[in-house]
Amino acid sequence: MSQSFEYIDIILLAMIAGFIFLRLRGILGKRTGFEGKISREFRKEFQKNILKKKENPQKFNEDAKKNFLKGARIAYETIITDFSDSDNKLTKSKPLLGKKVYDQFKSALAERVSKGHFAEITFIGINSASIKEHKIVENDLEVTVDFVSELITCIRDKNKKIISGDPEKIKKVYDSWKFSKDIRTTNPNWLLIETIR
Repeated sequence: MSQSFEYIDIILLAMIAGFIFLRLRGILGKRTGFEGKISREFRKEFQKNILKKKENPQKFNEDAKKNFLKGARIAYETIITDFSDSDNKLTKSKPLLGKKVYDQFKSALAERVSKGHFAEITFIGINSASIKEHKIVENDLEVTVDFVSELITCIRDKNKKIISGDPEKIKKVYDSWKFSKDIRTTNPNWLLIETIR
């Protein structure tokens, strides 16, 4: 009788071991027989595909370009109005600016303050925004946009005397701005990294 219990114990242990083995195989997988080095041809093809993806991140297709330009228009207006308001501070536009451009704008505003000048700029609207070029530079996608906008610009001194511009004349402005985004991250935000003209 005791021997039959031993057999049952052995069978139960074998079933438990088999169950654990199947579970581990399901989780860890099994050897396929290919445990050697990757062939040169496969490696070249793999690297070529990676480079293709890098050259064309997010497949910067027509839809991606349209979405980008919508955001670029909003960024352009935000930056222009923030730079030109009378407080001489960068508040709303700071998250949109790369360090180099932020430092340039901050320096220009500090100079304006030191002279006691204030800007009066009325943003009328953007006539056009078009992508001039886009390219990969290291890990960044850089896109240059040509803007044509209409503004009313006027600089006054502390006594509100006009130094430059005309508070009643609409001026057409042509700008080329370069935006950049790190393609290694999922962060959708772009930064203005250069104002070309």
